[in-house]
Amino acid sequence: MMPETAKNPGQILLPIARGAISSALGNTVAADEDAAWLQEPGACFVTLTQSRQLRGCIGTLTAHRPLLADLKANAQAAALRDPRFPPLAASELNHIEIEVSLLSAMQALHFSCEADVLTQLQPGVDGVMLEFGQYRSTFLPQVWEQLPVAAEFIAQLKQKAGLPPDFWVQQIRISRYTVRKWSEKDFHADLHNMK
Repeated sequence: MMPETAKNPGQILLPIARGAISSALGNTVAADEDAAWLQEPGACFVTLTQSRQLRGCIGTLTAHRPLLADLKANAQAAALRDPRFPPLAASELNHIEIEVSLLSAMQALHFSCEADVLTQLQPGVDGVMLEFGQYRSTFLPQVWEQLPVAAEFIAQLKQKAGLPPDFWVQQIRISRYTVRKWSEKDFHADLHNMK
């Protein structure tokens, strides 16, 4: 469990993510990896943006390895293996912003119909995972900023999974989770405000 320390967890997680990407691009950067909680199981997503546009996002939905290993693997995958984007070039590294989202455990929703799901969702709070057979997709809670209406959120989540937006069968499984997130842009803003 992540303790409350004098150092904000983001001040540990973000440099590790950036260092992992730098290493994958051929530059070794040292980051503080000594915190004991980094060795505990954890699930995270790493999101890269460039000029406020998505540049890569890869993550893990359930904790199955130490958080440190999960963070490094997802940072490198977001930079180099997100199928929606070409691999990040070394020249882009100084122009990206990194965000790390640490996921809570999944909570399965119990519902009778799609309308029932929509009433249970907490816009701006819930990350949502949809599963049906081999189809699976998730949206982090941050996606509510672009899709604030629950019906549109779920329709887009179905499309992301490869299903029609109006698709519904009783066998769909929906789970939710929350995140704690830290972004380099927030730290830059804090530093700027302190000047």
